[in-house]
This record gives sequence, structure tokens and C-alpha cells, in this order.
Amino acid sequence: KVVPFRQRRSSPNYPKCPKHTKKRCELHCEQCDVPICTRCLSTRKHKEHKIIDIVANFQRKKEIIQTELLELEKSIYPKYQETASTIPVRKADLHEHSKKFTTDLIQRGEDLHREVDAIIEKLKSESDENEANCLAFLNDQEKEINRGVSEIARRILDLKKLSKSNDVCLVAGYTSQIAELSRPPPNLNVSIPHFSCQEINTAQLSELFGSLSLLPMTVDEPDNNTASQGAESSPPSRLFLDQPEFIRAINTRFELLYSVTCLSDDKIWTRGNNNIMKLHNHKKELLESIKTKSENKPWDLAVTKTGDLLYTDPWDSSVNRVTNKEIQPLIRFRGWIPRNLCSTSSGDLLVVVNSDDNEETKVVRFSGSTKIQNIQFNDKGQALFAPQSYTKYICENRNMDICVADYLGRAVVVVNQAGRHRFTYTGSSFPSTESFIPVGIATDSQSRILAADCMNHRIHVIENDGRFLRYIDNCDLFIPLGLCVDTKDNLLVAERDSGKVKIIQYYI
Repeated sequence: KVVPFRQRRSSPNYPKCPKHTKKRCELHCEQCDVPICTRCLSTRKHKEHKIIDIVANFQRKKEIIQTELLELEKSIYPKYQETASTIPVRKADLHEHSKKFTTDLIQRGEDLHREVDAIIEKLKSESDENEANCLAFLNDQEKEINRGVSEIARRILDLKKLSKSNDVCLVAGYTSQIAELSRPPPNLNVSIPHFSCQEINTAQLSELFGSLSLLPMTVDEPDNNTASQGAESSPPSRLFLDQPEFIRAINTRFELLYSVTCLSDDKIWTRGNNNIMKLHNHKKELLESIKTKSENKPWDLAVTKTGDLLYTDPWDSSVNRVTNKEIQPLIRFRGWIPRNLCSTSSGDLLVVVNSDDNEETKVVRFSGSTKIQNIQFNDKGQALFAPQSYTKYICENRNMDICVADYLGRAVVVVNQAGRHRFTYTGSSFPSTESFIPVGIATDSQSRILAADCMNHRIHVIENDGRFLRYIDNCDLFIPLGLCVDTKDNLLVAERDSGKVKIIQYYI
């Protein structure tokens, strides 16, 4: 348990003043950021400087150390571990992809070789067929020519005999046949195949073969404001409806209705202006009613990951858990009064508390009943939240940011998981004449923030970096207070005076 420094059993170990050795430093100079003694206070060096108690500075630095330690342990260190764990996987993926590339490369080569071999075989076949046809043609022509040669040779012998003959009748009966044989032999035109090809173009061949797409090796530096994002994988982006649509209303029968929280997509817990907490389904049926243990009015409700109901009892300074209708105190406070609360995705509990004197407000994170974090100041030591016991609904965003609707501060204050201030939203710039008075707050699957602007009877939809996106103001809302969003991104709005929970669809 962390307790104030002065409450520790051991006495403070004050440093000795380096200039006034007999004095110990019980003060701290803000401008010089050094411990000083009471004699230093009167010197010119520290004149008009802001001086605070050294123990107060010690406690503030302890808070900063605790915040930074939590940020290192809960956010930065796990992210480095996660990134480091991905490198061996990336190495293995690289090796597997390289092996696959080599296999694909060899396969591509074999495919092209097969295509080239097929073309070669086709051309060889065409050449062989052409040769066979030409050879057959030449053989036929050879036979015809040889027959002509034989016939002419025979006629030559006959004419030689006849020319030497003295037989008058034989010679007188000769008929000339030279006309038949004087025809010249045919000219043989045989086409010899000729292989023609283009010069091999290496560039075109490479393009045909394929190429390796090399991606640059880069290191993406995350934005500091979004360092906590990515705790959950991003869902598909969703588009807004042009006009949000009213689905149904559930009448809780409270005279005044303050809070609503989802047990499931079809069951809701509500609380109003008495000591009863009610469970309804979307068929408008009352399933359960539970009275608080102290019979005081509950200030706020939340549901744990296991489905238990939690409620704050500021008059009893306690947070209570309801399991199977049995109520047990979970956390008791001393010096602080619990107000609003929410359950986180990790199972932690965030509770908004006010000091007994209503001078301070902070958010406390609990693991079970053990306090593990305080969120109260920004890096400049300034209070994040307005004091006093006004409503400050709280929720955790999908990116692990913590969102607080500060009614008195007229703002939505957003810090990251470690408690560092990210931004403060004070309303849309239009219309500027209307004051932003936030009460209920919720977030959706897109990490967008929804804030109930109660006296202007509308809902602001805000991007997770603080940019205004749109209003939901067309569903006859009147004094909207508590909000919650179910897993289908339906918005549930608790209307104070009507006692009804209105269910609204605003995404396509």
C-alpha cells in the first residue's frame, strides 16, 4: 500500500544544505529545482521564486516516478517485448519466403524450358515433314527424268542403225519423232527450309520470365500520442449513417434515470434516484432488481469481464461487487469518496474519487482491491480534473486511453494508460454560443468517444485524437446522462426525466 510520506514510521531523511552546513533543507525551490534551507530562502538567488515544502516535492516526484514506472511496466516494456518476440518469427518467415522464391524460380525456369523445348520439337517436326515431302517429290521427278533418258538413249540407237541401213523401204517408212523428244526437261524448284530468328532481347526475356519485388526495410517510429494504441487489433472501419436511427426505448420506471451499462448485447443494468439497481432485457422485461447493501443510492454502475455488477456507494465510501445477487464490499476508502467507475479490458478497475474536503479529484486504478495507480496531475503538476463531488463518468477506450467526462470542468479529459495527459475536448467549435456540459461517456469499436451533452440534448462523437466528428441530435433526446455502447456499436442512452434507455444505431 502506498501512503503519504509523513505517515511512514521512519522520519524524513532531509539533505544538508551545501551552503549552510548546520542547516538541513526542508524546502524546495521550484525555479532552481534544488533543495534549500530556511537561510537560503532569504538570499537574493531565490528571491521571488516559488518555494514549496520539500516533502511535498518528494511526494510529487514519487507520483511522477510511479506514473513513469507504470508506463514502462504496463505499456512500453510489453511493447518492446512484443516487438522483440516478432523478430524470430519474421526471420523464419523470411527464410520460408526465400525458399519458396527459389522453388518458384526453378519452377519458372523449368516451365520456360518446356515451352522452348516444345517450340524446338515443333520446328524440327515441321522441318522433317518438309524434307520428307521434298524428297518424295524429287524421287518422283527422278523417275520421270530417268524414263525420258532411257527413251532418248533407245531412240539414239535406233536412229544410228537406221542411218547405216541401205534398206530403202525401212528408211522411207521412218516418221520423225523429234518433236516429242525435243521438249526440255522440267526445272525442279524445291524450297530449302531456312531458319529465321530475332536477336535475343535480354530485357524482354527477363520481363517474360518474371521479376523479384523487393520491399524496403524500414523502421516506423510510432507517434507518442498513439504509443498505447494497438492493444487490440483494429476492427474494420465503419461508416456513419447519414442520420442516426432510433431503434427502441426501454422504460426502466425510474422517476429519474442516471446510468446504464451493458451486461450483454441484449441485457442492461440501470440505476436511478433510489437504492434499486435494475436488470432489463431488450424486450423491455425486468429480469432482476437488487437493493444496495447500505440502502444508500448507488452513484454509478459497471460490469466486470466475468459479468459481476459493481457499484459505488459514496455515503459508505465503498465499491461493492454483486455476484449471484450477493453483495460484498470490494474496496473501502479513507479520506476519499468514490464516485464514478468502469471496468477495463485487462480486468482492472478505474474509480473516480474526491477528497473528503472536495478540494481534489483523481482517478485510481485497482487490481482487485489493490491500488496500483493514481492519475491526478499532468506533467506540469497541474490538476487534470475539476475538484468537488460533481459527476465524472469514466470509461476505457479500445486503445487503452482513459476518458473522463468532467461535468464541472466542462470538458472530456483523455489520458493514456500510464496517466499522461493526451488531450482535453471542450466541445465543437460550432455553434460556439452553447456551453458543452458533458455527463455520460462511452467508446466504440472504432476507438471513437461519445459524450452526452446533457443540457444541449445531444451526443458528441469525437475521434480518439480529440477531433469533433459529428452530433447525434435527431432522436428526440432530452437530458441524456449515462451512455454505453454494445458490441454491435449500438448506442444506449439513459434519459434522465423520461426514465427510458434509448437504443440508437449510428453506423451503417
